[in-house]
Amino acid sequence: MMREELFQYVKNKYNTAPEYPWIRFPEYAIFRHSDNRKWFGLVMNVHKEKLGLDGEDMVDILNVKLSDPLLVDMLVQQPGYMRGYHIRRGNWVSILLDGSVSFEEICGWLNESFMITASGHKKQKICPPKE
Repeated sequence: MMREELFQYVKNKYNTAPEYPWIRFPEYAIFRHSDNRKWFGLVMNVHKEKLGLDGEDMVDILNVKLSDPLLVDMLVQQPGYMRGYHIRRGNWVSILLDGSVSFEEICGWLNESFMITASGHKKQKICPPKE
């Protein structure tokens, strides 16, 4: 299951465990920075029909924040991507976790979301300024 692979990836790469903040939605998990508490990912299971997809069963999605609105506009034209479900503001994108987007590509977008939402201090540690 891609959800579990993603959780393992985040644990190994960022030493972060998913948090489950909503009693009403016990399957929804967020990934959050430890210092500034900003989210860099949100995993949800939603009915396909709510996403405008065929079928009534549930599907897992990952919401990530991207830096460029033009990139968002390009991505949502591709299979497996859509405007951020429940996070419409800003540059959030929902990615289907059903195999229509490769795991490697999903991890790349999650890494970008991590960098975009990181604190200034953390960004300097990850990418020190050039001399």
